[in-house]
Amino acid sequence: MREVSMKRALIVLGLLALGLALAQKPKVVIGTGSTGGVFFYYGTALADIWNKAGVVEAQPVQTGGSYDNLLLLRDRTDPRAGTYYCALTTTDSAYVAFTGEEPRFKAKPAKDQRVLFYMYPSFIHLVTSEKSGIKVVQDLKGKRVSTGQPGSSTENLALLLLQAAGVKPESFAKRERLPVAEAAKALSEGTLDAFFWVGGLPTGSIVELSQSLARKGDRIYLVPIDPKSTTAQVALKRFPGLLDTTVVPKSVYNTRTDVPGLNTGNVLVCPESLPKEVAYGMMKATFENLQTLRSAVAAARDTSVANTAKLFGRFIVPFHPGAEEYLKEVGAIR
Repeated sequence: MREVSMKRALIVLGLLALGLALAQKPKVVIGTGSTGGVFFYYGTALADIWNKAGVVEAQPVQTGGSYDNLLLLRDRTDPRAGTYYCALTTTDSAYVAFTGEEPRFKAKPAKDQRVLFYMYPSFIHLVTSEKSGIKVVQDLKGKRVSTGQPGSSTENLALLLLQAAGVKPESFAKRERLPVAEAAKALSEGTLDAFFWVGGLPTGSIVELSQSLARKGDRIYLVPIDPKSTTAQVALKRFPGLLDTTVVPKSVYNTRTDVPGLNTGNVLVCPESLPKEVAYGMMKATFENLQTLRSAVAAARDTSVANTAKLFGRFIVPFHPGAEEYLKEVGAIR
């Protein structure tokens, strides 16, 4: 009799353990970006939405941006431990990480990344002040310039534009490699003449810089990139279909005029190993709480099912099956 009771107790304990294991939510770590940039705020808002919806245990982490995030996704995801690293990334970074064209992914491309949804376009900012005298990219020669954090999407695109414009970083009086908040602070304090930044509109650090310069009797100046220029054409050919021409309205940063330039897209990618039902739940929670996301991050005005559907079938990185199921369910794709 005692033996039967013991067996029953073990069965009950086993079922309880199984129930606890099933109830344990997958942990999703979201690689974001540096403070002051849109990725950081977007990722933090996403984690809050997913946690409140109860679909995953989400945790945003501050990083150097797209490439750091894709390396985390590739190297730190551990399905056996129920831990998955998702990445906020520019489309150009996702592209070269997937193909292995980016040196850090040459030996081991990030082939396991899968798209969940399109976030928003990022403007390739070249920021200076009116008093700097910098009007075109070539004027950076002899100036103190930051090209973005080492190995970031900002730095890669900055170097691409500089090469297209015939400007070598060696021609700068000083080259810095700063995150956006530090670069904006340095420019405001007069220890930097210009900086590159790839980010959503508006980027908080640059809004603050505009206000700071105005208080000092100066004005922010975004160096324009004419769509017909060699600089723009070289960049557009390097990433066909991923970069696009755009215009930043003067109201965004209180510039004197509207500014022509280039955009790259941003997407959320997660590992292929993320369970399909979990990815579906993350999609559903995001799009059912879009207003919350848009209230937290202005750039999320471009996060939509329609914009996500436009990317489906056109991007080298495949969509996650859970995302695909959600898009079909809402009638965005067939």
